[in-house]
Amino acid sequence: MKTQPSRRQILSLSAAPALSALASASPLALLPSAAQAAKAEKAPATSAAPLPVAPVRNVPETFFGTVVEDPYRDFEDTKAPAVAAWMQAHSDHAHATLKRIAGRDKLRALLETYDSAASARVFGVQRLPGDLYFFQRRSATEDQFKLYMKRGLQGQDQLLFDPETLKQQTGKPHAINFYSPSPDGKLVAVGVSAAGSENAAMRIIDTATGQQRGPEISRTRFGLVTWTPDSSEIYIHRLQALPAGAPPTDTYQRSSMVVMPPGGDEASIRTVLTAGTDLGIPATEFPLMEVLPDGRVIASAVDGVSPDFAAWHTTLAALRSGKPDWRPLVTRADGVTGLVVQGQRVYALSFKGTPRLQLLTGALEGFSMATARVLVAESSRVLMGLAAAKDGLYLRARDGNVQRLFKLAYADDAKPLEVPLPVLGSVAFSSAQPDQDGLLLDLQSWTRARQIYALGADGKVSNTGLQPAGRFDTPADVQASEVMVKSHDGVMVPMSIIHRRGVKLDGRNPTLLYGYASYGITEEPVFSPSRLAWLDQGGVFAVANPRGSSVFGRQWHQDGKQATKPNTWRDFIACAEYLIANKWTQPAKLGIWGGSAGGILVGRAMTERPELFAAVVPEVGSLDMVRMETTPNGVPNIPEFGSRKTEAGFRALLAMSTYHQINDGVAYPAVMLTHGVNDPRVEVWNSTKTAARLLAAQPASRKARPVLLRLDYASGHGIGSTKSQALDSRADTFAFLLWRMGVKGFELKG
Repeated sequence: MKTQPSRRQILSLSAAPALSALASASPLALLPSAAQAAKAEKAPATSAAPLPVAPVRNVPETFFGTVVEDPYRDFEDTKAPAVAAWMQAHSDHAHATLKRIAGRDKLRALLETYDSAASARVFGVQRLPGDLYFFQRRSATEDQFKLYMKRGLQGQDQLLFDPETLKQQTGKPHAINFYSPSPDGKLVAVGVSAAGSENAAMRIIDTATGQQRGPEISRTRFGLVTWTPDSSEIYIHRLQALPAGAPPTDTYQRSSMVVMPPGGDEASIRTVLTAGTDLGIPATEFPLMEVLPDGRVIASAVDGVSPDFAAWHTTLAALRSGKPDWRPLVTRADGVTGLVVQGQRVYALSFKGTPRLQLLTGALEGFSMATARVLVAESSRVLMGLAAAKDGLYLRARDGNVQRLFKLAYADDAKPLEVPLPVLGSVAFSSAQPDQDGLLLDLQSWTRARQIYALGADGKVSNTGLQPAGRFDTPADVQASEVMVKSHDGVMVPMSIIHRRGVKLDGRNPTLLYGYASYGITEEPVFSPSRLAWLDQGGVFAVANPRGSSVFGRQWHQDGKQATKPNTWRDFIACAEYLIANKWTQPAKLGIWGGSAGGILVGRAMTERPELFAAVVPEVGSLDMVRMETTPNGVPNIPEFGSRKTEAGFRALLAMSTYHQINDGVAYPAVMLTHGVNDPRVEVWNSTKTAARLLAAQPASRKARPVLLRLDYASGHGIGSTKSQALDSRADTFAFLLWRMGVKGFELKG
């Protein structure tokens, strides 16, 4: 097994650091020198020089009879001297302003206290036969996760790879983006990238010596790796080497699955599948492969953002003979989101005709979804995911605002049996192998920190102890109130409100409303040490699941994408109105926060109802959706947001584009835009263009409501950020919001 993105998250905009990121784990723009990075991280205490004003150099475009203005198109060239200078000046000003907030440093120290309460943070655990464990761990005093292995839960930790050594050599922070141990545990593939770029290169580490075997293999960004059962070969998803003069939008097209012996060089690499050439896989999709322990091989084609996929099967022997004879399993039209092949049977999760999904099964040879038998029919629960173990098939399901786990025997008449769990909240499969009994689970809730549990074939669940407990893991005075909110069209939207017990509903609580609502990704009940620091300021934290998530299944997602995307921010607005109407807060004390595609959510809520909010924080936000398709990551995201090459797609994109919905003279709330300059998913100019437009649009009466542009020149989309970077960003976000909400102790000094 491997630690890697799910099918739907390969190129989604979903990897921005959510509030829970510190509890677990968490096209390149200008890459600065170490001195420039240090300047951005240690901005001066004041900024006396007047800030540069962005000149308007409008580039209008006409789409289907509609003229779209783009006054700051030149900001897309982040290397242009004038643009780079504007960015640096405004980033310095933002950092200086944030340092002047009275309570900011105490808040940063409090965040450190909460995060360091556990002696270490552990994630990405993989269990191999022989009771061998691989995992990433960051101690309370360390800044970055390192890769370890151990024999048995009581064994000694053996350090395999430390990315901090690369930071010492280069001056840039490095992070492990993925790892995948060989089945015999003697080797491990590790993908590492610098400064949040996600541009991972894979290296093979010998677990006995810790030494690297062979050269690094470039263009292995997504960590989509699978080993042969005998550990003699490794299959890798690899991006194409762009030809000279190729447009950047080709970056993620025509990628391949390749195979090589571990430690081999470029000459040893052989291409197996290529998008745009083999199996009818479109050039814009990604060919993936998984080699099962019994020698069967499953290939799939995904678009990088959607939950459904097509799949084929063959055998490793056929692949090695050069005559793979791929046989179809499922097509995109089958609506399959999860697929397991165990022995001679196929198990598939599908939303076709059943928005909350159903589980079907059939014989492997000649398998067809049309003739497959329903094992678990659609119900009020939403089926979420499958995992295959030797002793049975495991199925996750969302039941209201908690997740439940079921087990099915490998039999034609199998019935799902619920597995009792010690924590009611969210369930994540940490490690499952079709040739091992049981599996590892991550369990947590809004009020209980994540722990790693082992589930045996006998149904017993026990804490592995791999994740050390912290003294703040189960705060007795914190609770979550679950509510349903009537939206603009009468649809009821779920929202979780996390707060201290006994909070007064007097409309005076500083309240932060968070959401995402894209790709069908749901905000599940997760614990966050950082959230405790917000509650300590008298705050309330609300999490909404508008349409665009899949909290109620496939249709809920469909009702918040492309042409129906306005439901997303209007559901969010309804949640804000609920918090005000029920006296949790008031507009002067209400902030909204969303990252990446969540930038659509908060940006459009702000532009549609600016009077509702005191402050808005789009983090690495997708804010200029009209131009998204012109970027390397834009083409893969067309299935979720639409294409500007069609009238329907263009109108949907224009409607969800915050940058184009900013109007002159409107009193918008205070805004802080945060972005890593090396972001490969959402270009930093989404934030810089939007900042320039907000500054130009504000009326004279609004000058007291700042527009801050907080850039980090040594990070990207949040993936691979160090602990210090994450805590600094969180402290700045919370301090900014508390300042703008008028909370005592967070006034601006000087």
